[in-house]
Amino acid sequence: MSDTKNGGAATLDPATPESSPARRLLAAPDGTGALLRRAGVVGGLAVIAIAVALLKSGSGLVVWQSVVTGLLMGGLYGLIAMGLTLIFGVLDIVNFAHGALLAIAMFIAFGVVQGTGLHPYLTLLVAVPALFLIGAAVHRGLLSGTGGASLENQLLITLGLSLLLENGLLMFFGAEPKNVSLPGDFQFSLFGAVVAGGRLYAFLGALLIGAVLFWLLRRTRFGTAIRAVAANGQGAELVGVNVRRVHTLTFAIGTACAGAAAVLAAPLVTVTPTLGEQFNITAFVVVVLGGMGNVAGALVGGLLIGLVEQLTTIYMDGQSSLLGVFVVFLIVLFLRPQGLFGRRA
Repeated sequence: MSDTKNGGAATLDPATPESSPARRLLAAPDGTGALLRRAGVVGGLAVIAIAVALLKSGSGLVVWQSVVTGLLMGGLYGLIAMGLTLIFGVLDIVNFAHGALLAIAMFIAFGVVQGTGLHPYLTLLVAVPALFLIGAAVHRGLLSGTGGASLENQLLITLGLSLLLENGLLMFFGAEPKNVSLPGDFQFSLFGAVVAGGRLYAFLGALLIGAVLFWLLRRTRFGTAIRAVAANGQGAELVGVNVRRVHTLTFAIGTACAGAAAVLAAPLVTVTPTLGEQFNITAFVVVVLGGMGNVAGALVGGLLIGLVEQLTTIYMDGQSSLLGVFVVFLIVLFLRPQGLFGRRA
């Protein structure tokens, strides 16, 4: 949990160990060929799962509807998980307060819409900067001193923060569910499947924000600094990188991703103070599935979990859709504990 992880110089040249967090953050650490083989296996398993669902339901339209809905929701799960995995990849912090912070952003969106009549998606201009500042304050105030401390300290702090935030929301907004309506919402048919405009907007928004995050990490000087700190914090500091500042900004960016996902998801769900718990569980499953600290893996993992969640309702009618998610989660942990796109340390 310290800034110094590999003990070598802070470089991003080919000599940088492939198992370093800097590699994990951006791409497949095993190379393009390994990535394609792994993606091929995942795609093949998805096709088999869809074929079995087709045999079970007997209706191609039902399965197609589940596939479309699952992929659309999966993009949103990927965005939530990208923020979480970015924080872990750079700071080695497992942030259990991620879901509670997401719930705060939903209530910010709800409050702004109710108070000003602003379009729900325009509340991104308020919620994302607010979550960015909250994330920076949380890191500076609570987590900046935990570098090098035991994992238990971080878990207790983030779990305690999560409980504090949820109870604060309950105190101010009450337990009554809230709704954020989407003006001008529409539906259209995609080869027979009904697609709601809100889900499509959320999916496209998640992909766009994910692309911006990827560009930030790969193509900017700040992204290079993040990768340098992730690879070797002490070495990065020796060449002039302000490691503490990078840590704070990275935590703030990860939290802002949760804020963006919350605004995109708000019209699709019933907003409650404890809603973040459900997204938190799903996001952790996605992060582990994609490979801890792997941003690209988080997006692929999100799509996969969204698909599994919807197909579960076909396999096990009447059961919770999370049941299938946890079954897949346990299988991956058993067969490939480093995640689908991670590699053994």
